[in-house]
This record gives sequence, structure tokens and C-alpha cells, in this order.
Amino acid sequence: MTLFAKAALLPSGWARDVRLTLRAGTIHSVTPGAAPLPGDHRAEILLPGLPNLHSHAFQRGFSGLTEHRGPTPDSFWTWREMMYRFALTLSPEAMQAIAALAYAEMLEQGFTRVGEFHYLHHAPDGRPYANPAEMSARIFAAASETGISLTHLPVFYAHGGFGPQAPGAGQRRFLHSPDAFARLVQSCESMARPQDRIGLAPHSLRAATMGEITTLAQAFPNRPFHIHIAEQQAEVADCLTHTGQRPVDHLLSHAPVGPDWCLIHATHLTPAETRALAASNAVAGLCPITEANLGDGIFPAADFLAAGGRFGLGTDSNVQITAKGEAQMLEYSQRLGTRGRNICADHGSTGARLFRAALAGGAQALGAPAPQLAPGAPADLVALHDSMGFAMADDRLLDRWIFGTDLTVADVWAHGAHLVQQGRHIHAARLRAAAAAACRALL
Repeated sequence: MTLFAKAALLPSGWARDVRLTLRAGTIHSVTPGAAPLPGDHRAEILLPGLPNLHSHAFQRGFSGLTEHRGPTPDSFWTWREMMYRFALTLSPEAMQAIAALAYAEMLEQGFTRVGEFHYLHHAPDGRPYANPAEMSARIFAAASETGISLTHLPVFYAHGGFGPQAPGAGQRRFLHSPDAFARLVQSCESMARPQDRIGLAPHSLRAATMGEITTLAQAFPNRPFHIHIAEQQAEVADCLTHTGQRPVDHLLSHAPVGPDWCLIHATHLTPAETRALAASNAVAGLCPITEANLGDGIFPAADFLAAGGRFGLGTDSNVQITAKGEAQMLEYSQRLGTRGRNICADHGSTGARLFRAALAGGAQALGAPAPQLAPGAPADLVALHDSMGFAMADDRLLDRWIFGTDLTVADVWAHGAHLVQQGRHIHAARLRAAAAAACRALL
């Protein structure tokens, strides 16, 4: 397949009149200053596809249905109870239908790879399915059905809180012993497509002890290793009570945190923790829309970036699925917190800083090749349409896409497959109908 773009973001910067050839899921050639040929697919603006480093796909099923306040103050913890109730109703078939819709919507918004932080493992009564990897198999099926590349992150979950505390009834579908979890990871490896990756994820310091976390890191080295951490102030307080340290400080002090690690949220950091996390070369997995929706707090992005920190973006609860929206919310939260503008920029374009950092950090966190428009790279491409028709080929395009309304996703290729055409996934109608039927039955 061949594409011709009026403007394309290459590793060396923006270029005009770029012709690309795709073969066997990769970019075969890139020629700037070229002329279009008959049969070329025409694009206005071409970008590498973004990685979505943190998703709980099943939560797409109750998007928008937790915005009702009862007689007591609402919080992350009351939201979690609603999430547990939904999770306890979900069949494997419904899981696949909802995940497929979420993945199609991710592709429509410019994400070409997803990191699925997957903890819904067992039957509603807590017993393993006949195939203990049944629910993971449904995630792989949804990824195959939609064409998105997948980094699957099966979650180790053993406890209900620091101490460790016994798990609650709402957590019964999540639980594993270390041996059973190791078998799950091995089963997932047998289901992966060539473009997929398998990592693992101890859920949090609440759900896994430090001994369990370090044992998993030793047993499964050199692969993506993700963990929720310091999302809520109550978690920070509990960690201090039980360990004498704050969560990120405790993790960095006792676990082999490095470039394979992704610390999801890491919202509540001291200045010392911020510098230490940046120095670890781990990725901060930021999910700004979910963090705002749940009232988590504001990540210290300016200080983290100044210290050389790496970050990627995720859609987490999938209350909204939008690549540009996550980047926009990250910057806007910083503006609200500091009462300034262009906080994440570095003497230049804010959109470009956010986009390039999310590309690099997301790929690192998901154990994937760096998304780039270069020979040999995966053919993960996003074509934008500019309704204003401005003839520009510079970073203002990224600013206008992330912070404006005139640029929209027109086409997306993942692993060379042309999956989004004229803004819609090629199977959008069928996938939406299946997910709608599943959600109506659940709700």
C-alpha cells in the first residue's frame, strides 16, 4: 500500500509532500518531496499513532453512569463500589463486546496500541473459569477483532488493603495466588499476535505486598511492569501508617524500579519523590481525564518534566476516549493549578511537547517499538483532516489538533491495516450494536 501526505511528522521534523509505502505491517519507505502517484491514498497531515498506556476496557460499559450524588459526599471510593457492582455482572461475551467497542473508539481517536491493565479474571462467584485465561482471551479477541495492537497486562491482585487485609466480596473476580498468576501470564503468551506484547501488573501496594511485587519482578524480567500508585490521598495516608513511607518513596526504596516500569497516576508526590521517579527512568502513566473525573488531584508535571521525567497517556476508566483530550486535560490541569499558560512546553509548542513525550513514554511503557514515520517502523499511522485548509507543515498542527477543533482524525492504520476510514472504524456499526446490547442487558 502507498500513501501520499501533504505534511508528515518525520523523526527529523515536519516534511512536505511525503510518500510512504507499507509492507507486511511495517513502513517500507519514506520519501519527502515526492509527487503523488495514481493509486496512492491521499492524506493531508500524517502522524505516528499514539500508544494508550492504561485502559480498563470493561469500564467503558458504564461511561457517564456514575455522575449522581447520594446523601453522603462522593469520592473515588464510592465510585469504586459502583465499579465493583458492574464488574460482578460481566460475562465473557459482554467483556469482549465492550472491549471491542472501546478499542474501535481508541483507533478512531488516534490510538494504535493499548495497554490493557486487566484484573477481571474469574467468574462472578470468584471461581476460575474452565479456561483460567478465559477473560484475557476475550481481550485478545477484542484486539484482533478491531485490529488495535495490544500490550496485555494481566493484574496480580491478592489483598484488600495494606496490612495486608483480607479481600472484600467485590474483589473476588480479581484474586490470584502467585503460582496461579504465573500460569495465567504463560497462557497469555500463547495467545499473542506478532505485534502484541505481554507484561504484568501488580495492581497496587494495597493489593500486593512488596515481597510479592519484587518476586514477580524477578520472575518476569525485561517486560512491561505496571502498578497503580499514589492516586488517592487516603492511599498515601494508609501507606504511611503501615510502612512509614509514602507510596512512591516506598516502592523506589524496595523494588527494582527502572525503564520497564510504569507507575500509573503517581498523582501525590513530594518534590523529592518527583525527582526520584524521574531519575528512575520509569514512565509516569498519566490518565488526566479519569483523574479529573474521579477527583484524584493534579500531577506535578512541570517539576517532573524539568527533572527529565518520562510520561505517557492512558484512558483508564474510558469515561471518555480521546487521544487529544488526554493531552489537553494534562496541560489544562497544570494551568488551573498554577494559574499560568503553556506549562508543559519547553520554549516552544505545547502540543508538540505533549505529543512527542506521549509517543516515546507510551512506547517505552508498553514494550513496543517507537512509533515513527521511518523505514522499518510499525505501520501505525494517523491521518488528520484540516477543515480550515491551512497550508502549514510545522508544530502548529499539533497545537491546533490538541487544543482546537479544526483538525480531526480521518484515517488510521494499525500494523498496516486501514482500520479507520473517513473518521469511523470499518466495523463501527456492528461493534457498537454488540456492545449496546451487552450493556442494556447488564444495566
